[in-house]
Amino acid sequence: MMFSEKLQMIRKNNGLTQEELSEKLSVSRQAVAKWEAGHTYPDITNLIGISNFFNITVDYLVKEQECSLNITDTQDKDIERLILFRLEANVNTYAAYMNETSPTRLNSHDFTYTNAPYMYHDTYVGGEKFAGEEVIWHKDNVQYAMNYCGQVLGQQFSGDFLKEALRKADMKMPYRGPEYYQSGEYTYKCNVVGDFTWFQGYEEIYCNTEKVYECYFHGGTTN
Repeated sequence: MMFSEKLQMIRKNNGLTQEELSEKLSVSRQAVAKWEAGHTYPDITNLIGISNFFNITVDYLVKEQECSLNITDTQDKDIERLILFRLEANVNTYAAYMNETSPTRLNSHDFTYTNAPYMYHDTYVGGEKFAGEEVIWHKDNVQYAMNYCGQVLGQQFSGDFLKEALRKADMKMPYRGPEYYQSGEYTYKCNVVGDFTWFQGYEEIYCNTEKVYECYFHGGTTN
């Protein structure tokens, strides 16, 4: 996603018009319009202003990272099917309050979903500080695994909002949640380096301007 697209998406998600944003940044409406159209690029002072106003890093704004897969051959088709199943399992387990199973470890929380020939299992321990692992099998062979570890940072954290954000994962961002999602006073952000075969990432949630949650994760395919 390019800077112009990110700026427009974030502005709209915050319910601002171009004129309102220009007033917040002390620039002209025409400047904001040109940024969003991709005709011009803000200087470093305005980039920092945008970063501070939306509580988003400059790196996130300027880095044009493309995480979607280019499906070109048989192996990529297999990965595409694997991702589609991971997204299907995501909206049928923890993120959707569904398919919780018996603990596999002492005091663990476990979720399982099957759609042959695939099977998904998610298990985690802890509460406000937690760690867990997702695994996907294809015909009894492990195809994918992802480990995650996170913590609640503020009293305004909402587990319901986290689950809502996780359900917004798509083919471009199938790891945890989407790159950016906002609902009411809550904002979810996710940054990933790599692709579905080998990646590491970081997700965070803000309540207004307060950071209330963070989680690190990494994983990939296993063959």
